[in-house]
Amino acid sequence: MSLALDEARAAAARGEVPVGAVVVRVDEVLARAGNRTRELSDPTAHAEMLAIREACRITGSERLVGCDLYVTLEPCAMCAAAISAARVGRLYYGAADPKSGGVTVGARVFSHPQCHHVPEVYDGIGAAEAEALLKAFFADRRG
Repeated sequence: MSLALDEARAAAARGEVPVGAVVVRVDEVLARAGNRTRELSDPTAHAEMLAIREACRITGSERLVGCDLYVTLEPCAMCAAAISAARVGRLYYGAADPKSGGVTVGARVFSHPQCHHVPEVYDGIGAAEAEALLKAFFADRRG
């Protein structure tokens, strides 16, 4: 999760919402990314989506079987659907997202019968630091 938090800090430094993601297979980091929605003018350029795309490119497969995804914030519904489609084995995330989450709150994508693959989910990993990054980022924007 420390690498994902590094990506979140880098995203904040670029003026992006501070969310970071890392895809790991066994002990190898396949991909890491931070949000780039503003930089790329792309509403799908969430950290999870970018990391999944890069890991798929590196592995040469649309499936990330046996891979883990670490994300600093609970994935939204779009990212949760991509996690399922990519067949990610385990999802570890930090802060809960009561406003836009798609895993534990909101859409609860993995609970739907249409969801073909449900990863193991572990929440609260590095949550305090992820929450602090997000709160500081938005306080600076409002202040």
